[in-house]
Amino acid sequence: MAAFSALSRFIIANGMGDDVKEAFRNRPHLVDGAQGFVRMEVLSPLDRPEEIWLLTFWTDRDSFEAWHHSHLYRESHKGIPKGLKLVPGRTELIRFEHVCS
Repeated sequence: MAAFSALSRFIIANGMGDDVKEAFRNRPHLVDGAQGFVRMEVLSPLDRPEEIWLLTFWTDRDSFEAWHHSHLYRESHKGIPKGLKLVPGRTELIRFEHVCS
């Protein structure tokens, strides 16, 4: 059972939503082997298809923080579509205590 979750939310500014979603479908799965990683869900609200929510589940916060500051984290972002623009000031990372499922 995951004890920590992180939600990364961002809004695509230049109509590249389909490209971003395809990049997630074809991601290199680098996080899958990270210590403490449980699973990842990529969501997009039906009424705001330009918005992406990346929800990851971890056994503990320290494992997430180690991943978030690792070279593999930076490497995992190399699949971001070229030319992608995000809405300034609308990107956020929210950390959660995972209470129960």
